[in-house]
Amino acid sequence: MGHREDLLEGAKRCLLEKGFARTTARDIVKESGTNLASIGYHYGSKDALLAQAYVSLVDGASFEWGDRLEGAPGSLERFQEVWSNVVASLREPASMWRLSAEIMAMSGQLPEVRDQLSQAQREGGRGLVSLLMGAPEEEVSDETADTLGAFYMILMSGLIMQWTFDPKTAPDAGQLTEGLRQVVEGVRKSQ
Repeated sequence: MGHREDLLEGAKRCLLEKGFARTTARDIVKESGTNLASIGYHYGSKDALLAQAYVSLVDGASFEWGDRLEGAPGSLERFQEVWSNVVASLREPASMWRLSAEIMAMSGQLPEVRDQLSQAQREGGRGLVSLLMGAPEEEVSDETADTLGAFYMILMSGLIMQWTFDPKTAPDAGQLTEGLRQVVEGVRKSQ
C-alpha cells in the first residue's frame, strides 16, 4: 500500500477506537506509519481524511452484509435481517454507527466534512436499497436513491440516534419489522 491507502486504513482504526473529535493527525500518522505532511498532500486536511475513512467504513459494512443475506429481496425477512445486522453492530463498543451519531452532532462545526458526507448520502441510500431490494447498486436509479434510499437513510439515522440516546429502549430489528408490517397493513386496509 502507498501512503494514501495507509492513511485511510490508519484513520479508520482511529475512528473506531477514539471517534472523530478525539482523533488527532498525530494519532493517524502513528497508526498508519506515515508522516504529517502526507495527510495534507493526499487528503487536504485531517477532517477530510476522517470523513473519507468514515465513508469507507460504511461502504465496507454494507458489502460484508450483502454477502450474508438470505431473505428474499424486498421481503420482510430481508428487512429484518438487514436491520438485525445494524442493531448488532450498534451493540459493539467500537461501532461505526455510534460514530455516525458523533459526526451528525458535529456537522455544524465541520462544514467541509458536512459537504463531503452530504454528497455520500445518496450513495448510502443507494446502498441500502441494494441490500434490502437485492438490486445491484449500479442499477438503482437516482430517483429511487432519492426516495426509497432517503427513506432508509432516515430510518437508519433515527435508529442510530435512539441507540445512542437510550439503548435499553431502542427498537430491535423485530420491532422495526413489525412496525413496517403494520404500516403496510394499514395502507392495504385504506385502499
